[in-house]
Amino acid sequence: MTEHGRVHAFGDDALGDLDAVGVAASIAAGEISAREAIEAAIARIERVDPALNAVVVRDFERALEQSDSPAPGVFSGVPSMVKDNTDVAGLPSRQGSLAVPATPATADAPFTTQLLSTGLLTLGKTTMPEFGFNATTEHPTLPPTRNPWHTAYSSGASSGGAAALVASGALPIAHANDGGGSIRIPAAACGLVGLKPTRGRVVDAVEAKTMPVNIVSNGVVTRSVRDTAHFLAGAEAHQPAKGLPPVGLVEGPSDRRLRVGLILDSVTGTPTDDETRAAVEATARRLEKLGHTIVPVPLPVGETFKRDFQHYWALLAFATQRFGRRVMHPDFDSSKTDPLTQFLAGRFLRQAWRTPMTIRNLKRSEKVYRDSFAAEGVDVVLSPTVGYTTPEIGYLSPAVEFPEMFERLVAYAAFTPLNNTAGAPAVSLPLGRTADGRPIGVHFSGQHGDERTLLELAFELEADAPFARIQD
Repeated sequence: MTEHGRVHAFGDDALGDLDAVGVAASIAAGEISAREAIEAAIARIERVDPALNAVVVRDFERALEQSDSPAPGVFSGVPSMVKDNTDVAGLPSRQGSLAVPATPATADAPFTTQLLSTGLLTLGKTTMPEFGFNATTEHPTLPPTRNPWHTAYSSGASSGGAAALVASGALPIAHANDGGGSIRIPAAACGLVGLKPTRGRVVDAVEAKTMPVNIVSNGVVTRSVRDTAHFLAGAEAHQPAKGLPPVGLVEGPSDRRLRVGLILDSVTGTPTDDETRAAVEATARRLEKLGHTIVPVPLPVGETFKRDFQHYWALLAFATQRFGRRVMHPDFDSSKTDPLTQFLAGRFLRQAWRTPMTIRNLKRSEKVYRDSFAAEGVDVVLSPTVGYTTPEIGYLSPAVEFPEMFERLVAYAAFTPLNNTAGAPAVSLPLGRTADGRPIGVHFSGQHGDERTLLELAFELEADAPFARIQD
């Protein structure tokens, strides 16, 4: 490859250009073995990771051992990885931070158990920005995780390592989680399908127990809608969600025509950039041709939501900085946190008086969100995933001077946080391209518990115009 260019690992090996469902089917049919799939994934990771820097911990030997008798499930024997903020027994979870010691976890996190119940085999841990607070996988002193579509650009975050590996073909599917857009933003950056489930649809992150408002949802990033649909069905088979209608296995589009709300600009006051806006408008026209109705709708929240989410973001950073030894690790070293964590923690201290009202407002956002769907009579809402096209490495780096970097970050991660506070499902789909061929994500928000409608619509759009492939 050139110094900065496109990087992928697709080739004539056991994985070929198959998605996770395809790999599982090939293993089940005896066309390849699970060991051959793992060996191919290892070779692919070794080929692309020097350019991408997407792997933080390798666990290749254990994956090879387990491949001789993989667990049953929808993805039995398929190679994958887990994000660095979710425990896998025997591997450290450093949360993307130098402040957290590399101490191996003693047990799998509850969600890891659910993830691996699908039959996936994990080859290690993927990179993320410190504590998931950033929307790019960069650090002030460590190498950044780069975008395989063009390595001069960000892979998004906080599931940036997972997205880079799946987009490059090194893995067919990888774990991701989302506390403000961290599944959907890297999916948008790397041309993937990224579904944030309804709050409670899958097993909660461990951190949810200590959050005044649970904003984190676990999931995966994939290259196909069917992989995401099969993951959700497999997770549901392991542990059905309480209080939510079952999704089941969604296998294609629906005949139902939808009323689709359209939003083009966010609450930040920064207009969406031209290429992103054009991608969303083109998607709206496609939907109309497919028989759906597009109706412009107002933002369900205003300037107060922006302020409240920023304060909650800062509260989480302050809690991490102040109580890291209690909630992270006994040897947590707050002096080693990065400038973004420190900036947010300081911001919280200056505005701590806002906290009670912030938490009340964010808890109320679920009702505000529900009411907005009812008031406008829409089934889903179409919007950009992010406020502008994927930035180059360095633009959102925590090494950039504050508050300039934070203003850039707020404008970028502009559309996704409401789904986290409201607990509603949303998906980013790779439906647009920049002038130089990089992906642009388009965002669909759904009603609580209605992942089925989002997946059916995603299937329809994928069938209407297949997603761009990095290897083409």
